[in-house]
Amino acid sequence: MRLGRSRWIVALALIALLPGCAKKKPQTTSDLGANTVTTPAEPATDVDPRDQAEPMDATPDPLAGDIAAINEYLAANGLLGDVYFDFDRSDLREDSRARLARNAEWLRAHPEFEVTLEGHCDERGTNDYNLALGQRRAAAAREYLTSLGVAASRLRTLSYGEERPQCSSSDESCWSRNRRAHFLVTGRTGAN
Repeated sequence: MRLGRSRWIVALALIALLPGCAKKKPQTTSDLGANTVTTPAEPATDVDPRDQAEPMDATPDPLAGDIAAINEYLAANGLLGDVYFDFDRSDLREDSRARLARNAEWLRAHPEFEVTLEGHCDERGTNDYNLALGQRRAAAAREYLTSLGVAASRLRTLSYGEERPQCSSSDESCWSRNRRAHFLVTGRTGAN
């Protein structure tokens, strides 16, 4: 009888241990209750703050790049626009004066840039005549800018005459676009 009783004790002990050995069923989202609490992860303490990147400016200054990139930016945004002239003339039209006033405003706001004013002509006339006319056009634009407060030392003039046309058709529409003073940032003055 002792042996029978021992068997019953062992059997009961095994039955009591079996539920503890059973595989746990994976918990599904439906098993999670609304009262589930999650704790935020602890921040890493082994990170040296000096190793963390500095925050970057989301909008880099387009005028801080190289000269070619600056001129592309100015052209794309309609800044420092060309001024146009009538046939065989170097005097400033009213629309040219208005454009030069806007250009002068930009130049006064950005004293760190040096600018070349390129004088251009249409294809009519001799090379020598067009070079001289282009120079007069660039000089007229420069003189007007200086009267508006832009330092003359920042402005250089150059004539290309008919050598660098904006378009090449032989009609008045194209010729009128070629008769211009073109603005080009060519350097930095070092002033800020």
